[in-house]
Amino acid sequence: MHIQKFLMVLSCIGASVLLAGCGFHLRQSAVVPKVMQQQVYLQVNGGGEFARSLAAALRASKVDVLDTATQGVATLAVPSAAFGSRMLTSGSVQRVGEYVVSFNVTFTLTDANGNVVVPAQSISLSHEFAIDSTQFSAISSETEAIQRSLVREMTDAVMRRLEARARTVAPATGGTVAPAAAGTAAPAAASSAG
Repeated sequence: MHIQKFLMVLSCIGASVLLAGCGFHLRQSAVVPKVMQQQVYLQVNGGGEFARSLAAALRASKVDVLDTATQGVATLAVPSAAFGSRMLTSGSVQRVGEYVVSFNVTFTLTDANGNVVVPAQSISLSHEFAIDSTQFSAISSETEAIQRSLVREMTDAVMRRLEARARTVAPATGGTVAPAAAGTAAPAAASSAG
């Protein structure tokens, strides 16, 4: 009995040492730009799961997310959040087809006075998968699962962009945000075959 307890404690200590040794740490809530640290109006075109996911991530960063525009509050606008899917390979002889599901988002952040804090950023994520083209129900369920995964990844990507912007503070000016690079940032891409 005592040996089992000892082995269990030893296993827990070993697992802790392994996790610490590989650099594992719990992800902290993201730092957001100063203009939205208290409140932000989140405007996502079409709403849906991405809007809920992004709002939850902002709340986890201790930001009060408003669903109506309010004077004196910054606006995080997402005018475009669209999924796409297409077949990559097909043929009369092939039964297995390759598909790609993509998620494209454009967002911008303006302060309470309408000044651009984060210029239009475009992010594109995609996942590829192979499936028997005669299994239409499997294609549909796989697409839905990938879309849910892309929503989570896109939420993280947007939060990372906001955090990167928050960390570009010019120390000499006492907290003024550094000027933004001109144009749209290069899209981030992720893909995996399933």
